[in-house]
Amino acid sequence: MAATFCPDCTLCPRLSSFLAATARKFPDYHCKPVAPFGEAAPKLLIVGLAPGMHGANRTGRPFTGDFAGILLYESLHALGLSSAPTSVDRADGLKLHGVRITNAVKCLPPENKPLPAEIRTCNQYLAAELAKLRSVTTVLALGTVAHDAVLVAAGLKRSAAKFGHGNEHGLPGGQHLIDSYHCSRYNTQTRRLTTDMFQKVLSRAATLAGL
Repeated sequence: MAATFCPDCTLCPRLSSFLAATARKFPDYHCKPVAPFGEAAPKLLIVGLAPGMHGANRTGRPFTGDFAGILLYESLHALGLSSAPTSVDRADGLKLHGVRITNAVKCLPPENKPLPAEIRTCNQYLAAELAKLRSVTTVLALGTVAHDAVLVAAGLKRSAAKFGHGNEHGLPGGQHLIDSYHCSRYNTQTRRLTTDMFQKVLSRAATLAGL
């Protein structure tokens, strides 16, 4: 079976060189591909975009130590899916219950914008993860890039399902895909995504997953 993650992946030259430059600037940061986090046999898989410069790229854990993680972990905790409402460091002891978090792109991209070729290259890991995690019944995609990446990883064309906040789709094998706007600082501060909106879609995803 294909690898679900490679801690030393250098398949994307632009991302590798950017990580190396970032490591020189911030020697205490993780500055490597960021591994998925959560249960080994989850029912719900949450897919984000990519590590943030001062969040997952710093701490080495998805959505940990950055603004986007605030709403995500608070909402998970409110549903009983996280052992704590805040995620600040990968050594903080936080545990997820029935949930696993991964990213469409495992390495920090410049300006938080991976190139289409980089998304395609990294998709092999997400595809392998989806294939391996037979316990997953529901996938929550945070944003259009994650939505498209899940479709491709599941063997579908990007045109097979249209992204929209709260939209629900079927995946091969009977899995559910549900969409949400990404819980980024921009989306929450502009109120494109409110706390109530996000909590409702996360609750729906958890219900579909049987959690």
